[in-house]
Amino acid sequence: MIARSFVENGARVMIASRKAADCNQFAAKLAKFGDCLSVPADLSQVGEIERLADAVVDRFGTLDVLVNNAGATWGAPLGEFPEAGWDKTLNINLKAPFFLVQALLPALESSAAGASVINIASVDGLSPPPFDSFAYSASKAGLIMLTRHLAAKLGPRNIRVNAVAPGFFATDMTRGVLEGVEAKVIESVPLRRLGKPEDIGGLCLFLASRASSFVHGAVIPCDGGMESCGR
Repeated sequence: MIARSFVENGARVMIASRKAADCNQFAAKLAKFGDCLSVPADLSQVGEIERLADAVVDRFGTLDVLVNNAGATWGAPLGEFPEAGWDKTLNINLKAPFFLVQALLPALESSAAGASVINIASVDGLSPPPFDSFAYSASKAGLIMLTRHLAAKLGPRNIRVNAVAPGFFATDMTRGVLEGVEAKVIESVPLRRLGKPEDIGGLCLFLASRASSFVHGAVIPCDGGMESCGR
């Protein structure tokens, strides 16, 4: 949703995902609308992050916008939650954004107009969810604090850092959660619907544009009012 919004609005886009076939297939679809390149990478590994950063520099030289959107979740009862699920979720959701910023810092600093880092957090990082997704909520809360910490450090370098906290969108990750309870979930959203591609895409375009040039260190819910109106 986010990548397509950028491609359709004229950005030169590179997308990364650990599943090479899916990443390549989606980039081919987006290439019909503009400039999009696939670089499959497992962002849970620092070596893969560095390889992706090298590909960005080789392709673009500089980087204007970094969207940290790769995410994972794991659900299990408290007494049964496995270490593997915890590590997988934290590695993707929290470790990867930090080391991507680190690896891409020179490219971000060389952006002529000033760069924008957009971290995709979650409303589950703002208040506890009803699901047994302990690592997910902890990782997203950590990403929100990382956003603020990076904003304090990178603002003087002309790099803005903000976070988006989405609610429920129809994605591969939420498909299993929504199965059989979608109507109940929608009932919990004050706007009485799931998020649409233009909702999240438009917000990220705003955070990447000059229209948000004085927005820095912010965490913006995109949830139809779930968080602000109380779950």
